[in-house]
Amino acid sequence: MAKRRVVITGIGVISSIGIGKDEFWKNLIAGKSGISEVTSFDTSQYENHMGGEVKNFNPLDFIDKNKLRHLGRASQLGIAAAKLALSDGKLGSAGSDRIGVIMGTTMADSQRLEEMDKIWIEQGEREVSAHLVSQYPGNSIASTIGFELGLKGVVSAIPTACSAGNYSIGYSYDLIRRGRMDAMLAGGSDSFSRVAFTGFNRLFAVAPEKCQPFDKNRKGMMVGEGAGVLLLESEESAINRNAHIYAEVIGYALSCDAHHMTAPSIDGIARVIKRALKYSDIDTSDVDYISAHGTGTPANDKTECAAAKEVFGKRAKDIPMSSIKSMLGHTMGAASAIEAIACCLAIEDSVIPPTINYETPDPDCDIDCVPNKAKKCGVRIALNNSLAFGGNDACLVVRKYE
Repeated sequence: MAKRRVVITGIGVISSIGIGKDEFWKNLIAGKSGISEVTSFDTSQYENHMGGEVKNFNPLDFIDKNKLRHLGRASQLGIAAAKLALSDGKLGSAGSDRIGVIMGTTMADSQRLEEMDKIWIEQGEREVSAHLVSQYPGNSIASTIGFELGLKGVVSAIPTACSAGNYSIGYSYDLIRRGRMDAMLAGGSDSFSRVAFTGFNRLFAVAPEKCQPFDKNRKGMMVGEGAGVLLLESEESAINRNAHIYAEVIGYALSCDAHHMTAPSIDGIARVIKRALKYSDIDTSDVDYISAHGTGTPANDKTECAAAKEVFGKRAKDIPMSSIKSMLGHTMGAASAIEAIACCLAIEDSVIPPTINYETPDPDCDIDCVPNKAKKCGVRIALNNSLAFGGNDACLVVRKYE
């Protein structure tokens, strides 16, 4: 059986700079920051108090109030983004066994874990309700989306942390390309939580005020939250229903570098990019934009730039390579899904989003990070890098549909 082409026909995003594709993109290319003081819990005992919370999300805009008590925030964000993607793609889904959903996550509904811990400590183990326990596992995000939308195809969750969104898109691409599914909702979701905020603060990886990827004086990442979902479908399906096509997925690659639990590896990052180029049947000269993992930590940015130089040689300094985490913070399992959305919209509008908060050049990061202002630039092929703890790296390749 011939492999089918896979295209992206719907976009749904919930972020700290906007809900829905249009608001998100308008603020992204304007360089708006979604970082603000944390309000979901008391941070007075922490040294840092800023994060990328989604302040204006009302789940009742997307979910019946009688269902909310059974859904954690990450599931709520995921359902909302999935509904936006379906609506944007104008695709009906209920009852179809040829449409599925794959969602990535890092922390799942960790806020529910925090609630369970609090009840257990204050009231005792027997007071922790079963329905609260059932909301924590990472698979609940995908399963609740499938249940809410009546999807009867493949429903699965991928918990490969910060690269999980790309993993989900890649797996969905495979399912459609090989004819197992006709369409997939693919992406990632994570909510802001005390667990994540505490963990990254204990790693001394959080910046005090702002995220400054590739800047010489960068001080770390910002913890964020959000959800990004893309509607993928076969080219035949999209053409038959006259759907708008944002871009085409032409390949991806995965790689575990087995280098270190938290530290990135130049060889590991370079390897996954080279594999993605090979599997997509393109050359280094074909790449017009790289959406960087770009967390703003000293180690990540230096290593990612070194890997780009290893792959692209002298051209690495000329390829626009920006980090939207400078605006959103690190949305964990949602990060590479939201960044894939940014790649699609960059292709669609011929505009590359900026890396904001850039002040002082770093000789180790001497790339075109699209500093502070968006760049009007034609984009035919974009790479989306995502690098996770444990060396779980992924690179997605999307191309202008022709």
